[in-house]
Amino acid sequence: MTTSASAATTTSVVPALTLAARHAAHPDAGSPAGPSQPCRVCGREETVLADRSDGVVVRHGAAVAKAHAPGTDPAGHRARLSVAAHPLLAGILLPPLPTTTPYVAGRPVTVWPHGTPVDPDRPDDAPWEAAGTLLALLHAVPPAALAPLCLPATRGPLKAAQALSRMRAAGPHPAAADVERAWAGLPAWARDEAPAPAGGSLCHGDLHLGQLVRHPVTDGPWLLIDVDDLGLGDAAWDLARPAAWYAAGLLAPDEWGCFLGAYRTAGGPAVPADGDPWPRLDVPARALTVQTAALAVAKSTEQGRQPDEVEGTMIESCARIATLPTELAAGPAS
Repeated sequence: MTTSASAATTTSVVPALTLAARHAAHPDAGSPAGPSQPCRVCGREETVLADRSDGVVVRHGAAVAKAHAPGTDPAGHRARLSVAAHPLLAGILLPPLPTTTPYVAGRPVTVWPHGTPVDPDRPDDAPWEAAGTLLALLHAVPPAALAPLCLPATRGPLKAAQALSRMRAAGPHPAAADVERAWAGLPAWARDEAPAPAGGSLCHGDLHLGQLVRHPVTDGPWLLIDVDDLGLGDAAWDLARPAAWYAAGLLAPDEWGCFLGAYRTAGGPAVPADGDPWPRLDVPARALTVQTAALAVAKSTEQGRQPDEVEGTMIESCARIATLPTELAAGPAS
């Protein structure tokens, strides 16, 4: 079995995830043997794809089992899973598989079909067009049709505020002052210090290229994965990370244009169908820039290292945007 650095997490969670993934991969084969023994059905070993405090992921063949973060809200978790399995989301979100292990060590467990992820070694093939189209389709799902599921609100400003809190708790850092100045320039609602303008779109909540897979594997259509932050909110926050990367120079203009163009072509409601998108994207993009930079400062401080090149670019972006006026948006698009 392939393991990662977190021995404590691996010891307590991975065996149960192994069994969950084996049962999902071979649902009609009876008991696939215990987690310490080779699978009786295929003989394959498991692969630990992630081993973090906020998520442990184990793959066995065509199935992937995930233990979600401790403290995950049970009602919100169930609602998000129900949305992922809803017929309205077919072709947009990867649907979950049944699981025989709903909890392990107090953490919710989900099981999913294995999909082919974006290849980080082939940046020219990054599916920005698919990402824009899928996001637009997600945002266009009528919230009223999902109302009985009681989906929670998204947490954009809260997650940004939590990143600032983590940076402050990590201790002094030379870059923290620039991050704080950029943070102070945001409106209070974007800092989670006042109610945010109303927004009722179905949102992913954590969009990046790692949230897309092809399913069926290899050449199936692209689908969105990871429903941990799925909720109702302002659709512009789902565009904020690509917009922030573009503004920082980390996303090429043609890639940004491909993503935004696909989103608009598919009828995405977060920005106008034509014209300048930035009055809608400015505040969320700045907030994501500050959030990313704050986490970079926190992690580099905690790990006793210098920020890497990408982290440094986001920190430098904070220094720049702290000097610029903010295009205060009137609120989410209706």
